[in-house]
Amino acid sequence: MKAIMVMFDTLNRRFLPPYGAEGTHAPNFTRLAERTATFDTCYAGSMPCMPARRELHTGRHNFLHRGWGPLEPFDDSMPQLLTEHGTYTHLVTDHQHYWEDGGATYHGRYRTFEFFRGQEGDAWKGHVADPEIPQARRARRGETWRQDWINRQYLADEADHPQTRTFDAGLEFLRTNRSEDGWFLQIETFDPHEPFFSYARHKQHYPHAYSGPHFDWPDYQRTTESDDEIAHARHEYTALLTMCDASLGRVLDAMDELALWDDTMLIVCTDHGLLLGEHGWWGKNVQPWYDETIHTPLFVWDPRSRIQGERRSSLVQTIDLGPTLLEYFGVEPTPDMQGRPLRQTVADDTPVREAGLFGAFGGHVSVTDGRYVYMRACADRSNQPLHEHTVMPTHMRGLFSPAELKDAALVAPFSFTKEVPLLKVPGHTMSNPYAFGTLLFDLETDPGQQHPLVDDDLELRMAGLLTEQLRLADAPPGQYERLGLPPAGPVTAEHLLVRTQRPQAEAACEPPPRAENFPDGPFSVHAPLRELLSHPEAEAVLRRHFATLLDSPFVHAAADLSLLQIAAVAIGMLPNDLLHTVAGELAAAGPRS
Repeated sequence: MKAIMVMFDTLNRRFLPPYGAEGTHAPNFTRLAERTATFDTCYAGSMPCMPARRELHTGRHNFLHRGWGPLEPFDDSMPQLLTEHGTYTHLVTDHQHYWEDGGATYHGRYRTFEFFRGQEGDAWKGHVADPEIPQARRARRGETWRQDWINRQYLADEADHPQTRTFDAGLEFLRTNRSEDGWFLQIETFDPHEPFFSYARHKQHYPHAYSGPHFDWPDYQRTTESDDEIAHARHEYTALLTMCDASLGRVLDAMDELALWDDTMLIVCTDHGLLLGEHGWWGKNVQPWYDETIHTPLFVWDPRSRIQGERRSSLVQTIDLGPTLLEYFGVEPTPDMQGRPLRQTVADDTPVREAGLFGAFGGHVSVTDGRYVYMRACADRSNQPLHEHTVMPTHMRGLFSPAELKDAALVAPFSFTKEVPLLKVPGHTMSNPYAFGTLLFDLETDPGQQHPLVDDDLELRMAGLLTEQLRLADAPPGQYERLGLPPAGPVTAEHLLVRTQRPQAEAACEPPPRAENFPDGPFSVHAPLRELLSHPEAEAVLRRHFATLLDSPFVHAAADLSLLQIAAVAIGMLPNDLLHTVAGELAAAGPRS
């Protein structure tokens, strides 16, 4: 038995022809759908990148207990289990987050692995001198932005691009091991994740007139750009998707050439999608996980059932992929895995679950039954209690600081931690789901999620489903308190939130604050946060209003942004009225001319 997983990052299903996209040049995704079972109701779970990969390994949700982080010592790892049971596992990837502190335990679970450098500001080529950067439509211009422009100097030829080199390595593995049995190959590219860097042969499919600033890397915030700029960025994304399609075609060609269809499973998937102006937003993480970001494409070829060119409507999730691969190679999924093998779902659409859970640490906790989507916000503005539970205290880029760990406590094991007690550490999130409110949607009548429902009976049913999923996941007690749900017993009318949180849901749709409406000056909402914090008078103003942000690890990520730019991201933290108050206090505290 053999298996190949082709994993893309940030693949928005609505841009793919098999899911109804028009205008996208992606003939190989069309060809893929003709050779596989195409899943119409696949949902990601723990968000974003590394939490999703932890699900891929462990077959269980992790976002209720932990933010971005590595595999934990008690985690079951699908590729490690395969290796221990005699299957050769190999990873080829250009996903640089595997080599950061918050992802450093994943690639070592494969027997062998290869890594190709240069994606999204990867700390790759060393240039002391600053690179030349064109006028660009981007607010965040920190070290990652600078490094990306250095890296691009080494990617002038498509053959040198890390995506190309990743697929080159995958095809080399296939040709080297074509006659061998018992292997699993994971070909994983960071594309079409931003920045949307591609080449002329892919861009030529999307001719359009554009004379504005360079724009292939949107900030994660509300859209403030012109219609032309938004359309241009979407074309840049689609061009990169076309480049991904060409790489996918090389894998399909190799499966034809090497006659791999007879004995080789093929899974093509992604971790999540991306908002490209939909709902008035760019990116992910801040806002609720709308359909464009969480409802993902999935294609599966199983040589045992040989289903091709058919659709599957059953609700499946990322947590099912690890158990699917284990079952395929004759390895039993572990008792701690929540996912289910998809053998029969591929064969005849046999359902594996009634509900799918999804969300990000400290954000909305959401559930879907395949038609309705219920996005549960925190019960009050504090978004507390919120704690990380870990024995691997690392963030995406960096360790937990001593200040974060000084209030850590050792707490009892959860059901899935194999009797390992955990550090319970105060958690932080830059966004606050309270600002968006609790939301309820019917995808059958409102696939664009433009018209949230207020329906107490439906919310009661969906809140019951959500609470059931929390209990199955052995959620921390603090999550029930944060969300206003009962840790035991039935969900009742007193637990409903949609109706009472309707005002903030409506306020979240208001346009972002306009720069011209605020006074300028050295102490102002136009100045970068880093500059304001360098002046005790300005820092005192900020600390009066949002000390929690200043004491969190996210202050470093936001240091180069102005308060206006932060307000375009963290809408609950800096509503317009508070922003005007802070602007006035900063002006009063500023130096006198």
